[in-house]
Amino acid sequence: MCVWGLHMLSLVMFSWLGSMPALPLWSYILYAILSFLVTYFIVIYLFEKFVFRKIKLIYKVISGSKDSLSKVTDFEDKTTTLDNVNQTVIDWANAKDAELAQLKSLEEYRKRFVGDISHELKTPLFSIQGYLYTLIEGGLYDDQINVKYLKNALRSSDRLQSIVDDLETINELESEAAILNYQDFDIKELCSEVFSELEMMAQGCGIELMYKSNASNSYKVYADREKLRQVFVNVINNSLKYGKQNDGGVTKVRFYDMEDVILVEISDNGIGIEEEAMKRVFDRFFRADVSRSQNVKGSGLGLSIVKHIIEVHNQKITVRSTYGKGSTFGFTVQKSK
Repeated sequence: MCVWGLHMLSLVMFSWLGSMPALPLWSYILYAILSFLVTYFIVIYLFEKFVFRKIKLIYKVISGSKDSLSKVTDFEDKTTTLDNVNQTVIDWANAKDAELAQLKSLEEYRKRFVGDISHELKTPLFSIQGYLYTLIEGGLYDDQINVKYLKNALRSSDRLQSIVDDLETINELESEAAILNYQDFDIKELCSEVFSELEMMAQGCGIELMYKSNASNSYKVYADREKLRQVFVNVINNSLKYGKQNDGGVTKVRFYDMEDVILVEISDNGIGIEEEAMKRVFDRFFRADVSRSQNVKGSGLGLSIVKHIIEVHNQKITVRSTYGKGSTFGFTVQKSK
């Protein structure tokens, strides 16, 4: 409709010019310039009313900030804005798609976590309830079972407390409320202490704890010693639970000097981890071998705690595994200066 109006205006002007007597050339040039200016400002007005306001509305929607409108306030920027608005909208749409994908992933993780924690808490709770109901219904006066059931209920409550304590530890690490007590110490000396601490458990599993042949050197590192002790205990403890028990099983530790950091690798020759389970190995309550995990004690949060401790030190942890042959967990620690 606007274009039709401009066309009619042009016809009227040309008709008027045709009815006028012959004029000097400069008059026609002046008329042409005036016609151009009138048409130009009409186009600008129509552009502002029907196009540019919609562009500004798009920027309001996709920006969520008044500051972003400053670049489209002046008309001089309109050409640039039109050239870029398509890409801007595409970038905004891609960012929203990524945000939605992340939210869906977090929602799936939340649902899985709620399911996992419900399952982990049910087992000790049901055990405690079962033992207590049996005692209340008369078992308390039966010397054959009363003490035994009370001890079983206590073990189940200890497991329940272990789950709660580990969840509190993870929450503390995630919220950055943990205060790290950095100090210089010998990392091999710390590992040897953990070996001694877990020696009885390793013997019970028929697994040998040892250093690799070329891990004779000691290295000074700068980290929270007690937190790093937790890392060694949890990873080595995991290798004993899922290692090659009573059949030549071995857990080996090796240190690599990587200039600024020390790389620690803890490997076993146990059942290993299936490829599809690798991406979830550090998830809370995740157990790679479900059938064997039924007889494995613990909260199921050990490796998740390990990951959080290493990350709160601004370091990296990785895992390599071949199903049926074993796994290797590697993490870095800052060297002492």
